[in-house]
Amino acid sequence: MVEKINAIQFEEKVLKNPKTVVVDFFATWCGPCKMQAPVLEEFSETREDIDIFKIDVDQEGELSARYGIMSIPTLIVFKNGEEVEKHVGFADEDTLEELIK
Repeated sequence: MVEKINAIQFEEKVLKNPKTVVVDFFATWCGPCKMQAPVLEEFSETREDIDIFKIDVDQEGELSARYGIMSIPTLIVFKNGEEVEKHVGFADEDTLEELIK
C-alpha cells in the first residue's frame, strides 16, 4: 500500500526506515502523477521488501525544495536514510525495478 505522508512523518517513515523506500513527489492536479499512482500501488503489492510513500509538493514545499524537486512526478529511492536514485517523470514497473536495485 502506498501511504501519503507529510514533512513531520518524513524522518521517521523514510530516513529512519531500515527498508528501501521509494518516495513519490506528486501533485493532485498533475496528469502524469495520476498515471503513476496505480503503477506504484500495484508495485507495492508485489514487494514487501520496500515501502512507498507519497509527498504532495503543493502541501510540502520546503521538503520538495530540500530534495530539488523541479518537475513531477519525481521518484526518489532512499536506502539507510540516504538518497540513492532519482527519477523524473512517469516510471513503469521495469523502471521501478531498476531504480531499487
